[in-house]
Amino acid sequence: MKNVTDSFISLGYWPSAGSFGFNTDILATNPINLSVVIGVLIFFGKGVLSDLLDNRKQRILNTIRNSEELRGGAIEQLEKARARLRKVEMEADQFRVNGYSEIEREKLNLINSTYKTLGQLENYKNETIQFEQQRAINQVRQRVFQQALQGALGTLNSCLTNELHLRTISANIGMLGVMKEITD
Repeated sequence: MKNVTDSFISLGYWPSAGSFGFNTDILATNPINLSVVIGVLIFFGKGVLSDLLDNRKQRILNTIRNSEELRGGAIEQLEKARARLRKVEMEADQFRVNGYSEIEREKLNLINSTYKTLGQLENYKNETIQFEQQRAINQVRQRVFQQALQGALGTLNSCLTNELHLRTISANIGMLGVMKEITD
């Protein structure tokens, strides 16, 4: 490596008049070198750079086109989803309205059925009360009749003599005979 640097340094000592050589003055050669390198790069790299930029532009345009297509598809799916949502909301509202109507109908049916059942129970209650009253009245009548009969028998037994008893029997037999003749 030292030999290479020595050879460059020794080149700097050559006389510049009429010959080609290296200028080792960095401050003087830098702008010239840079302009030569930039000129070469522009001349030879213009096509490559233009191709790279065209390719990059084409990829960006393709990406934008794909993004637009995806955006269009997403908007279409969003509209479909919104339409389905509106449809589902309408169905839900319809179910809700029908449900409320059905609940009200069932409530009215239940109220009517309850009133009807209460009416029937009231009728059964009244019939039961009348039946029990009639039964109580019949029991009281039967008891009164039994007591009256016992009282009458007691009175008859105490007042009835044999002769009176025979006359009563004869009178009753006579009445039965007359009734038999009337019915024949």
